[in-house]
Amino acid sequence: MKKGISTWSLPDRSPDASFSLAKECGFDGVEVGISDKGLLRLDSSEKELYDFKKKADEYAMPLYSLVYDFCWHDSLSASDPDVRKKGEEIVVRQLEIASILGCDTILVIPGMVKNPGDPASEIVPYDVAYDRAFDSVCRLSEQAEKYNVNLALENVGNKLLLSPLETRDFIDKVNSPKVKAYFDVGNVMRFGYAEHWIDILGDRIAKVHFKDSKMEAKGALSATDILEGETNYPAVMAALRRAGYDDWVTAEIFPQAGRDHKEFLMKNSKAMDTIINEM
Repeated sequence: MKKGISTWSLPDRSPDASFSLAKECGFDGVEVGISDKGLLRLDSSEKELYDFKKKADEYAMPLYSLVYDFCWHDSLSASDPDVRKKGEEIVVRQLEIASILGCDTILVIPGMVKNPGDPASEIVPYDVAYDRAFDSVCRLSEQAEKYNVNLALENVGNKLLLSPLETRDFIDKVNSPKVKAYFDVGNVMRFGYAEHWIDILGDRIAKVHFKDSKMEAKGALSATDILEGETNYPAVMAALRRAGYDDWVTAEIFPQAGRDHKEFLMKNSKAMDTIINEM
């Protein structure tokens, strides 16, 4: 397996500084997180994208997947059809950017029943959210095949696709070689066990996020450094090997305020080495 780091987990500085730090901390490649004010944006020019890729190549840091947090406000299951249309347009743009950068996967939240970060957001009936998400992903699968980029659905706190069986069946019903799962080891702690999900999703998994956390009172998750939480990484690694997974595992981690960023990255990079090489 190859060990990557999300650009969202790096200080938001220049590409040189980001790639240099990632390499110094022992990571093999970078997952590109785009944002409205980040190193790359949804409206970045083709030249900006090629320059970013060229800089990654100079540091021998492959760019392999792409994430963007639009799904929380432009949901594919929103009641407003204009919002759903905008969401689909953003996914297509992600696919285009990924193809230019050389990333083989984009992360997509397929829809949501409710945005957990916005108490005022609408509540979409589960079956309605499912049907809207399914219709959107089916349409977008054609674009994913066109760009030859995986559209990988993440398990996250969107209150939709809450079981590995349902997620597996959703992907199988779409029936596209480019629609897969982006499995987040930490996120699943809210509603299951990572190793169960991995065994059931199997070769449908395109990419994996590593993080760790502890379950607090009332079901809240408290982020920890990797290997300091409650994730059963020996079981996770055994399940990934049963699934034949040998692709990127990406640290999607964020230091607490005031903590030395480099020390934080170094520590978690070494923890990932322990997981990959010793478990």
